[in-house]
Amino acid sequence: MGRETFTGDVAFEVRGHLGIITLNRPKALNSLTGLMCESIRVQLEDWADDAAVVQVLIRGAGDRGLCAGGDVASVYREMIELEEQDGGRLLPGGTPGYQAEFAAEAFFASEYAMNHYIARYPKPFIALMDGVVLGGGVGVSAHGSHRIVTERSRIGMPETTIGFSPDVGGTYLLGRAPGELGVHAGLTGVHLSAADAIHLGLADYSMPSESIDAATQALTVQTVEDVLPQFVQEPERSALASADWVNQAYSLGNPVEVVSALEEIGDEVPEAAETARTLRQKSPTMVHVAFRAIRAARGLALEDALSQEYTIAVHALRSHDFREGIRAQLIDKDRSPRWRPESLESVDDRLVEQYFTPVPARQLSFT
Repeated sequence: MGRETFTGDVAFEVRGHLGIITLNRPKALNSLTGLMCESIRVQLEDWADDAAVVQVLIRGAGDRGLCAGGDVASVYREMIELEEQDGGRLLPGGTPGYQAEFAAEAFFASEYAMNHYIARYPKPFIALMDGVVLGGGVGVSAHGSHRIVTERSRIGMPETTIGFSPDVGGTYLLGRAPGELGVHAGLTGVHLSAADAIHLGLADYSMPSESIDAATQALTVQTVEDVLPQFVQEPERSALASADWVNQAYSLGNPVEVVSALEEIGDEVPEAAETARTLRQKSPTMVHVAFRAIRAARGLALEDALSQEYTIAVHALRSHDFREGIRAQLIDKDRSPRWRPESLESVDDRLVEQYFTPVPARQLSFT
């Protein structure tokens, strides 16, 4: 008999010696809210001190996936309100109201604290990365100790599509992928297969989706080390493992040079040409920001990478491109964002630098 402690947008239950977290917003593809993030962290803290809970598992309700990311529709509404209050002055151009407090800032702080706690959790943290796992979904899973993908997994960090940059510790994870594959994944937002995710270091094990229920039941009475050999399978080879053109292009100094190289390589490699076209559709500013952030995170501890991401988020909340990207993808759904600046070549170094400049009283600390 299991014991359920809370049911709502996120449900917690103990079955045998397994603590189960279920993201419970299937109609919204289990998108995260601030309350969900805070609840998860508090429950994990309780289970860490509970000797009856040996290991923890996180999963998504429904059959579409673990989590599609954060709930950014509410972020959009806040950005509209700020623009109206500040006379329409958004980055680039003017210094919008940094004195005004965003509820979204508290959301990001709570989410990043949860990501950080998952990464240092003292008990096995098992993530079922079945189906769609995007953005914030990567944050609640890829920092875990045992990360399981299936043939249905589609994993990605699509933030540049909405005028944002990979966060939830994504720059830290992507920065540690082989070669330049993490930069490629972070800038393009490409959906990674199970094999790709394992190759990039975002997941550990592959399991048939049909085995999930049986594996979950086994985890209630056995340790994860005993259960995994019963269900995991050898993953297919990642197509990205032999994509030498990725390292060739992304090893260059900035996104303008990268795209130019991709276009040149594209004469012989169709995937490179398609990647160049994809990058030119993303927010030019945030492609530059993400490029710098992922590279910088290679030399940072997780908490420092999260702090850097928080600084970027504080500025992005006051930007034109974040608001416009959400509008185009999720509000009006016309898929035709009007970026400012309009091209990669037009992005000023000073604008990129601003995203990395900490704002007083808007800094994230884990001390």
